[in-house]
Amino acid sequence: MARHTLGGDGTLALKQAAELAQRFKARYGGDARVFRAPGRVNLIGEHTDYNDGFVMPAAIDFYTWAALAPRSDRRLTVYSENLAESAQFDLDNPHPARRHWSDYVCGVALNLDQAVRGLRGADMLILGEVPIGSGLSSSAAIEVSAGFGLLQNSGTEVDRVELAKLCQQAENEFVGMRCGIMDQFVSCCGHAGNALMLDCRSLDYKLLPLPPQVSLVICNTMVRHELATGEYNKRREECEAGVRQLAKSLPHVKALRDVTPADLDRHGRDLPELIFRRCRHVVSENARVIDAAAALERADLAVFGKLMRESQRSLVEDYQVSCAELDLMVELAVGARGVVGARMTGGGFGGCTINLVENAYVDDFRSSVARGYETRTGRVPEIYVSTPAEGATEVQAG
Repeated sequence: MARHTLGGDGTLALKQAAELAQRFKARYGGDARVFRAPGRVNLIGEHTDYNDGFVMPAAIDFYTWAALAPRSDRRLTVYSENLAESAQFDLDNPHPARRHWSDYVCGVALNLDQAVRGLRGADMLILGEVPIGSGLSSSAAIEVSAGFGLLQNSGTEVDRVELAKLCQQAENEFVGMRCGIMDQFVSCCGHAGNALMLDCRSLDYKLLPLPPQVSLVICNTMVRHELATGEYNKRREECEAGVRQLAKSLPHVKALRDVTPADLDRHGRDLPELIFRRCRHVVSENARVIDAAAALERADLAVFGKLMRESQRSLVEDYQVSCAELDLMVELAVGARGVVGARMTGGGFGGCTINLVENAYVDDFRSSVARGYETRTGRVPEIYVSTPAEGATEVQAG
């Protein structure tokens, strides 16, 4: 069983930055600045961000690192240490490959170039720690680390909210994944020790300290079903169909964010059954996020855990984005000692669960859940323990 305990050890970060800078020098022949941006878990508020709703993510101690140095021209050369592949393109005459890992960097760079009018060229070395396909947002981590570094490389001040918006736009329009802004936002604006409650319409947010007696324990099912991306986009289309229908009776409704539970009870019964269930998940999930924030503010973990369980039930029954492996991982977690709450996190159809576990029981939890999962599936899970981490930052390599 692979088990990892993550942590924001400053000495380790400096060592990692120095090693990456050395490898950059070996490849490109010069000194580099080093940046990193984290992945994330979402404590509650799933599939609400692209409906202008509320979410409560936390950045985690898994990062994508980017070492950069400026060029004298407007070319970007990017090398992925994970894939041992390079890509390059010219900001003045871009013809990048599409459906390629470098699309995440290219799309962000082109958006930034339009926004700041004169992005500098750069040599870049990328190293990703966020497990790909795990639902921990490896895509946002590469977008934000590259974007943050490219802005610094150009001597441009970083507006973190604007950077998040430009990274989301790149993933929507350049990569073709119609994600909301949650992942990029928390990768930019996360804060150590805190969850972040975000209003995805106004982009107002507040930090919510996680009680020190619990840890974030992330269980990776090690599966990612093929239909994940297509079904994600399909769910968004179903929500938009619900909005169009509800707006006929409720003209103020521009997104499911504007629909209350009472509105849905009164006007939703004319919707097709499937569309009604999709809408019911989003409307009820928004209410759960608001209640969960209030519970965290008064350190009421019992209520918070109950809301996580209700969220999971809604994701399984109404939104239908779970799978057998996720269901099993949640079932095993709920039966373990010291568990406050457990649910899937991310888009669904595989990936990870997020569990709030009392610190005294973390080791027992990891052993029992991993053993039970391997026995029943034959797969060895990865289980990570993290504290809420800091958002994008430069790490001194020297």
